[in-house]
Amino acid sequence: MPLPGTDAERWLRRFRPNASARVRLVCFPHAGGSASFYHPVAMAHAGAADVVILQYPGRQDRRREPLMRSVAEYVGRVAPVLENERPLPTVFFGHSMGAVLAFETALALADTPAAPRAIMASGRRAPATHRDEQVHLRDDKGLLDELRQLNGTQADLLGDEEILRMTLPAVRSDYRVIETYQAVPDRTVDCPITVLVGDDDPKTTVAEAERWREHSTATAAFRMRTFPGGHFYLAAHQAEVNAELAATLSAVSRGPAIR
Repeated sequence: MPLPGTDAERWLRRFRPNASARVRLVCFPHAGGSASFYHPVAMAHAGAADVVILQYPGRQDRRREPLMRSVAEYVGRVAPVLENERPLPTVFFGHSMGAVLAFETALALADTPAAPRAIMASGRRAPATHRDEQVHLRDDKGLLDELRQLNGTQADLLGDEEILRMTLPAVRSDYRVIETYQAVPDRTVDCPITVLVGDDDPKTTVAEAERWREHSTATAAFRMRTFPGGHFYLAAHQAEVNAELAATLSAVSRGPAIR
């Protein structure tokens, strides 16, 4: 498949375009994740929203492109692409590493029409927290052990050597990106933040997730919801997560128009 030509074509996927939508949902995948992870979300909300899913370099149709080296590099590429989209009231939804990218992209787009009206952060501790993690330095077996622990990859794919050769470089690179990330202290976004987290997530405790409250100036609108499950709790709770997204999109769509 030939690579798309423009930055927007490379970075943005619309599985079911909705040109008449009055609200936009932008989805940020997890470390090693691809746009296809959010296909069910796109199908659930495409009738009501312009659902835009980011496709990172180094996977699927972008597998031959250079990998990103830092959160700042991701944001430096993503923010201008989103800023060039038709202005719409927007919700950012990110899982794991995607939650951090959503937050940092929102900071980069502050005071522009592309700034999100709400952020939904899933499966990720707040930027204010820090753990000394070095999964990206493990050998391939150690990296696979991590994926199995998080249950984010189907067991049959973990045993497919050809698929592993294609996916492990992107997984390792993204782990390096997120594990070397350090938030600037006291940075806040001027929009509500909703946090979704599994109660048995080895990467994020409930207390660490609650600290997202510190990163929004709209603290009265901060919400956190805990689900049974681990890091990929959302696979078993798709209906509930989609209900949260639908409610947030509806609230944002009723807000003041973008000029």
